[in-house]
Amino acid sequence: MKKISQYILFTAAFAVLALASCDYEKINTNPFEMTDKEGIMDGIAMGGLVTAMEKSVFPTGTQADDTGPVNAYQTAYNLSADAWSGYIGVNNTFQGGNCHLNYVIVDSWVATTFSNSYTNLLDSWKKLTASANENNTPEIAALAQILKVSGWHKVLESFGPIPYTAAGKETINVPFDSEETVYTEMLKDLAEAVEELTPKAESGVKVMPAYDLVYEGDATKWVKYANSLMLRLAMRIRTVKPELAKQYAKLAVDHSIGLMTEAGDAAGAGRGAGVVLRNPMFWIADNYNDARVGTSILSYLMGYQDPRLSAYCQPANNSCTVAVTAFDGKKYQAVPLGHSNTRSDASSTDYSSYYYYSKPNIQGDTPLYWMRASEVYFLRAEAALYWGVEYGKGDAAALYKQGIETSFQENGVTGSVDTYMASGKIPAANKVTSPKFGFDYLAPCQTTAKFDGSQEEKLEKIIIQKYISLYPNGQEAWTEFRRTGYPKLNPILPGGNHNSNIDVTRAVRRMTYPVSFNGTGQSQEIYQDAVQKLGGPDNAATDLWWAKKN
Repeated sequence: MKKISQYILFTAAFAVLALASCDYEKINTNPFEMTDKEGIMDGIAMGGLVTAMEKSVFPTGTQADDTGPVNAYQTAYNLSADAWSGYIGVNNTFQGGNCHLNYVIVDSWVATTFSNSYTNLLDSWKKLTASANENNTPEIAALAQILKVSGWHKVLESFGPIPYTAAGKETINVPFDSEETVYTEMLKDLAEAVEELTPKAESGVKVMPAYDLVYEGDATKWVKYANSLMLRLAMRIRTVKPELAKQYAKLAVDHSIGLMTEAGDAAGAGRGAGVVLRNPMFWIADNYNDARVGTSILSYLMGYQDPRLSAYCQPANNSCTVAVTAFDGKKYQAVPLGHSNTRSDASSTDYSSYYYYSKPNIQGDTPLYWMRASEVYFLRAEAALYWGVEYGKGDAAALYKQGIETSFQENGVTGSVDTYMASGKIPAANKVTSPKFGFDYLAPCQTTAKFDGSQEEKLEKIIIQKYISLYPNGQEAWTEFRRTGYPKLNPILPGGNHNSNIDVTRAVRRMTYPVSFNGTGQSQEIYQDAVQKLGGPDNAATDLWWAKKN
């Protein structure tokens, strides 16, 4: 995090200035983007807005963007959801340990989550939609809707109520909508986008191919992704709005073009339209030396003898004295959540230092995935488990197995899925004996990969395998953990939790709104209305609408 201090100061200052009076014209304006005067609203200007939105779903950029997007991703997601999901352990402490890693919410960090995946997308979406309407190109407006929902649902699932139905309108103070309203409108927006793009897909029309970094204009893949995203959001509200969830799940699975089904359908920011985006997690792990593998994901991979282990995790440094030999003959070790040790570097003589533990196996050109086909099979398996085969387009057991097989394919690994499922193996315990860097975790659960047991036990198995396949998308894994209670994760280290409002087994339930949202006058009224719609205090222990069951 070598350049992050300056970036955090800028972000915090920008957030305070933009939000102090809840002037949403300011918060909804991306200062790094061309204005209307700087570019004629033709293909070039519109294409630039598509590219800008794709780079903001998760913050990412090219080498020319320097470390700005890296720092934005680190504060917005890596030091929160990636860690809270058990995917990433951090080889560092920040702010004397009073930060997200110890369940203390950092205001400037949550401000970057909101600004990067909401604000930056909103301004581009407004301009792109207006231009598409003026130029009678509804397919571009449909693409803008899909990109907007791709980013905003993460903000919705981090904070709770957000401005949606009135977002983009010419008003200074924009009201927040309830979570139920936002999910309803997001699902409707996705359905309308799919309806618009389907004829284009069927006739082979490309949509902004020179500027689309995800699918290079392939309308068929955009339809598959939008349907899959629709299914993801439908399943999110399965227990709180079941009839709405069933309506859109059925709409998604029954569509003529359908859902993501193979590795090549994956959506994410990587290499496309002649542009190579840099994966920020690579930079955080390799250049900042902050990110390492988390203990929870390693427990599942090691215990199940999962062939994805080496695809996800690099072996520990050869100097690491506390690494554990895995089934593949290589040695690994993970960093726990909530430790209080400052970062050690390669000059340290203590080779049990977290510096030497396993890094995520992510390269600079590894795509930053938004969604992959394996997740969709697990979504369909859950739908079939609870509602029947017509909602999953298949049997739950077969879809579960196909999800594992597809994840193997996505990660370039081989192995018998039947053998893997029948092995009877359970997640591994993790014990490290060290005066300074030691920790001791029992196995997070005793669950095998065999698809058997009660309906609830089968749900746990589906979510465990989805958790493994989602790696390293910590935002989605954290969200599903809160929704279902699965998978069981290693808790924060004893003594590391500085926030008495947060149960160590339930963990952080949401991000608090940036302090600057609570302004004066009408802006304070809007903030108070948002908290009322949240249904609990504006703190990190309050459950979101769809997560109150667990």
